[in-house]
Amino acid sequence: MTDPLPERPGARRLGTAAFIAVLVVLGIVFQSELRRWFGGKNSAASHAEPSASAPAHVHASSAAPVIDHYTCPMHPSVNEKKPGKCPICGMELVPVTAEQHEQGVVTVDEARRQLIGVRVGAVLEAPLRQTFRAVGRITYDESNLTDVTLKVRGWITKLFVSQTGQRVSKGQPLFQLFSPELFSAEQDFLLASHAGATAPALAGTAPAQGEVLARAARQRLELLGIGDAEIELLARRGTPSESIAFPSPAGGFVIEKDVVEGASVDAGMRLYRIAKLDKVWVEADVYEADLAHVRVGQAATITLDYLPGRTYEAKVAYVYPFLDPAARTGRVRVELANKALELRPGMFASVTLAASSEPRVLVPASAVVYTGPRRLVFLELGEGRFRPQEVRVGNQADGMYEVLEGLKAGDRVATSGVFLLAAEARISTATKYWEAPQ
Repeated sequence: MTDPLPERPGARRLGTAAFIAVLVVLGIVFQSELRRWFGGKNSAASHAEPSASAPAHVHASSAAPVIDHYTCPMHPSVNEKKPGKCPICGMELVPVTAEQHEQGVVTVDEARRQLIGVRVGAVLEAPLRQTFRAVGRITYDESNLTDVTLKVRGWITKLFVSQTGQRVSKGQPLFQLFSPELFSAEQDFLLASHAGATAPALAGTAPAQGEVLARAARQRLELLGIGDAEIELLARRGTPSESIAFPSPAGGFVIEKDVVEGASVDAGMRLYRIAKLDKVWVEADVYEADLAHVRVGQAATITLDYLPGRTYEAKVAYVYPFLDPAARTGRVRVELANKALELRPGMFASVTLAASSEPRVLVPASAVVYTGPRRLVFLELGEGRFRPQEVRVGNQADGMYEVLEGLKAGDRVATSGVFLLAAEARISTATKYWEAPQ
């Protein structure tokens, strides 16, 4: 057995120095505790005495938001009670406060925002321009219709205008009529005229009486429908005519013909109906729900399949005060000039009406989410946070909703990807927005 090596004096001194250094470090670290100990105050008493900063610390901690859970920005279904990493993707979990959980705040980072296509738009205050279409039909201008009738009974001896659709001008002869009543009236007129011309040589008072009889006979012919030109011709001829020609009272197109040559006609019977086509009406059927937005003088655009590429600009001339009980539509009249006769009655037309309202708060229709009885939008809070906001909407037009309550001009809302935001909010928070109201 060998003897142990003798301990060297240098190693002993090195160990002593290290021990002293450790004691010095411990003394510096626990300096305050040592002072309280040697001063007669133990650590328990020091903990019992509140420091000057304690009230502020307690107040600050009470004001701090309460963390409800931690979730992953990429996987909102992750719900952890402690911070850490996402068990799915390994990202750092973010805290969700109790207030955010209650209000349904959804946090979407920039990378995920681009991935799911979330876009944001501003809430506007502008007029709501509503455009709606109606089916119309071209019809005759009722103020330019003329009926040809008789005031005596007779027979048609000759028919000059014998076709429906034939164009006539004012004063053009339509037919010749034989009427015993007219023949008798012609004879009376000739006798009265002859008596008025020969009576002055017989008596001094006769001229006045003869003129009265002549005027009465002439007036009778006029009341029976004989024109001045025909009466003057009768006076020059001096003999009554068995058949008298009747001229057209207006120019246009014959749209109805109810007589043939040789027919017997009665007083008051309509023989022709003549229509002018230099102006036509377009009568459009507007749905009952759209009638509130139609007014006289409103701009209208008319297009026809018969004339592709052509549009006609006009204004609403009249809104009829009744509905079609079967179709539940109202009728709107638009008047169009038709100098070239391109528009023909009976054609179908597409009528586009546009109405603008006073400036109102508007939101894109793509931003509104239907959740049963509620309408929601996702309001941008900044830093990738979106909060569901219940709104009340009104009319919709051109991809915009009128907001009656819940938003103001200048707010920013999600306009695309809202269904993904809604699904995330429903999974993680804010179930009250999807529940039926009590």
